Amino acid sequence: MGLFTRRRKPASDTGGLGVSLIALRLDEGDVAPAAATVVVFNAAGHARRCSAGKVSCEQGESVFCFHPGPYTVDLAPFAAAPEWGLRLRFVVDAANPRVTQQRFDLYLYSETAGRLELADFAAAAEIALQAELAQGALELPPCTSLEEWHAFRAGLNQLMYTRYGVTVDDCVPVDLGEQVDFAEVLKARVQRAAEADRQAAPAPAPAETPPGRSGETHTLSAAPPTAAAPQLNAASCEAVSSPSPIVLPAAQQDARALRRLFLELPVLSSELRLLALPAGLPVFQQHQALLLRLGMAILNVNTMPALAWAAPDQPLSPEAQARRTAQTLVAQTALDEAWSLLARLQLASPEQWPQLLDDADRICANLETGLSLRRSPHLPRMEPSL
Repeated sequence: MGLFTRRRKPASDTGGLGVSLIALRLDEGDVAPAAATVVVFNAAGHARRCSAGKVSCEQGESVFCFHPGPYTVDLAPFAAAPEWGLRLRFVVDAANPRVTQQRFDLYLYSETAGRLELADFAAAAEIALQAELAQGALELPPCTSLEEWHAFRAGLNQLMYTRYGVTVDDCVPVDLGEQVDFAEVLKARVQRAAEADRQAAPAPAPAETPPGRSGETHTLSAAPPTAAAPQLNAASCEAVSSPSPIVLPAAQQDARALRRLFLELPVLSSELRLLALPAGLPVFQQHQALLLRLGMAILNVNTMPALAWAAPDQPLSPEAQARRTAQTLVAQTALDEAWSLLARLQLASPEQWPQLLDDADRICANLETGLSLRRSPHLPRMEPSL
């Protein structure tokens, strides 16, 4: 009779949840810990939060659970000075009844595959903070005055809430000199760069390629990344939620970046539409033009052609696929900058709006350029005749 016994899949490991693990994906029949919150995503990507307990989901649904915290991480705001850092204490907010989808839920569904480790989240937050400081969007000068510190804290709090859906409870400077070896940091950077160059080298084309058509479009389903690429190992899945020395193949990078654009651009556009505008017709006109450009970008993403084909029954070379993927990543970088811009707009005074709208124009131009070059037709290379 044991031959006909249904073998049950091992339960998901929830150890470390609330300490070193923020969130993880659960399967049917798993039990979420009592202090955790369950988030169920349907096939269209809409989320609903449930209480902890045994997971029960319908066909096409995916389930995550997360612990609200608090969590404590150390971030290095300046890459050139990793021995000086900021100690952040943050929590995941409870559901806001005024919004249709919580920002943290969107972050889980769009950027997390399987597990969201605290170290991975800290690495992603550190990259975002360093980018804001490098661009001048946040200011943290030496010998910071009390007013400058309060302005920095307000900008950091808004950035973390708008970008990730978490609230910063406390932020204090901390000396990381005993924890960080700058020489080892530089050595690790060189090794990561060499590994990235090695893995980015084009692979030889396969001997036989199944037939296909260049007119095919990406099916940007709302399924989580693990469902789209089940062949990835655990380390590769964790690399989605934060920068990592592991470099995914061009096709997977392209698919995941397009998925982020597909899921997040409509939400970003809705948040920009809800901003309280300062008085004046010029700002209103620029704001409407920005929304129109984002709407066209959303249409561009939804109708993006397939990566692998140059023409019917003619596969695209790995080099050309890598070039197209690079343009998709340009658009993804513009998306990250747009989330940071939204955080600044939410705190901006009327005098700051013109400059921020100029930044919005630059970000939209980068987004449009990346998407346009990603979908540009393949032109075969013609060698000059002698």
